[in-house]
Amino acid sequence: MATPDFIRAIRATAGHQLLFLPGVSAVVFDDAGRVLLGRRADTGNWSIIGGIPEPGEQPAMTAAREVYEETAVRCVAERVVLVQALPRPVTYPNGDVCQYMDITMRCRVVGGAAEARVNDEESLEVGWFPVDALPELQDFAIFRIKHALSEGPAWFQPTQA
Repeated sequence: MATPDFIRAIRATAGHQLLFLPGVSAVVFDDAGRVLLGRRADTGNWSIIGGIPEPGEQPAMTAAREVYEETAVRCVAERVVLVQALPRPVTYPNGDVCQYMDITMRCRVVGGAAEARVNDEESLEVGWFPVDALPELQDFAIFRIKHALSEGPAWFQPTQA
């Protein structure tokens, strides 16, 4: 994900230390029930679309903005699927360390704009996939897609040690 300007400003004084940041993930479905995925430029992995909200931006608007910026697909958020503090910090190649509080939104395509294409430098490929024929995905993406297909929000319960 591209680093927003307000995070760059924080990093100018905070250095590479751990930042706890909000994140929004969008599980987008088209009318055929396919899910929209992007192959990330930073890792090369297929994943759902997501990003960091701008200050004051509502999560549903973040989901729609990120999906459009990365795939040129117009969508609307239908509901919150999951709110989860990610279990481990992420260390980026430049040394920055972040941990995310992710809000996953179930989204649907609007306005017939379902033709997906790479629309910025964050993705190598984008495309629609039937849920029974997904490319290799990390567990968190599968978890979010699974819960986006179910009714109601999913409340993450950590396993007890």
